[in-house]
Amino acid sequence: MNKKYKSGFVTLIGRPNVGKSTLMNHLIGQKIAITSEKPQTTRNRIQTVYTDDRGQIIFLDTPGIHKAKNKLGEYMVSVAEHTLKEVDVILWLVEPGTYIGAGEQHILKVLNKVKTPVILVINKIDTVKKDEIIKTMDTYKDVYRFKEIIPVSAMRKTNTDTLIRTLFQYLPEGPQYYDEDTVTDQPMRQIAAELIREKALRLMSDEIPHGIAVVIERMEERDNGIFDIEATIVCERESHKGIVIGKGGSMLKKIGTAARIEIENLMDAKVNLQLWVKVRREWRDSELYMKNYGYNPRDI
Repeated sequence: MNKKYKSGFVTLIGRPNVGKSTLMNHLIGQKIAITSEKPQTTRNRIQTVYTDDRGQIIFLDTPGIHKAKNKLGEYMVSVAEHTLKEVDVILWLVEPGTYIGAGEQHILKVLNKVKTPVILVINKIDTVKKDEIIKTMDTYKDVYRFKEIIPVSAMRKTNTDTLIRTLFQYLPEGPQYYDEDTVTDQPMRQIAAELIREKALRLMSDEIPHGIAVVIERMEERDNGIFDIEATIVCERESHKGIVIGKGGSMLKKIGTAARIEIENLMDAKVNLQLWVKVRREWRDSELYMKNYGYNPRDI
């Protein structure tokens, strides 16, 4: 007899940089969410889809929940908090450790306002000894009524199958929302923009990256199947523009080459990528610019 088909929405939350996007990319088996060592890499909700014969899990990777410092920060936090009420299960990712810092305390406050079931995921268990993992589990089980606590390593794919199995236990019966071969609802333009931004974040020094946005100005397919993509990297200061371009255009070339390779792999097509750099002062505090760059508070 065919078991009941389960489907539902799951959101990943956690302080910036605990490995949410890495985990999601490994669960889906494809790279959709951008990852970098720098906090606040994810700015919009990214929706990805996991399908097997048990059912379908739609993951929403939200921006990290943190105390906002500007309008972009406020937008990111409201996207994250809004999502918590709309989903079937919340996955809260933390790193091993017995100290519950200010960032985690802030998330606990937010979780106390919602009724959605929460599963605690202790990530990066490959970096610590077993007794450290047990101590972490003990610490967290006393601060919130979690449905489950699951230790994983997103990097090594340890225990990720247990996580998927557990998620299906908590999802309702429901329809298949997407075709089996769908892995994301993100339009290709948006994924291309995010991949360019990821490369810039990874390749540049710490002083700039939060102040950059990427806008795809043009994306067209030629008759021979090659895609022409023109994109602008927007930064907040003239001095940043120089760093993004680099000596003799070297940094921009590096960003372009790295992004082009990933976009080609994802689209399975040849890509001709051209990048420009523009300065828009304090764009993260301008609702107009934020809207132009794809962060519209009205969309929440």
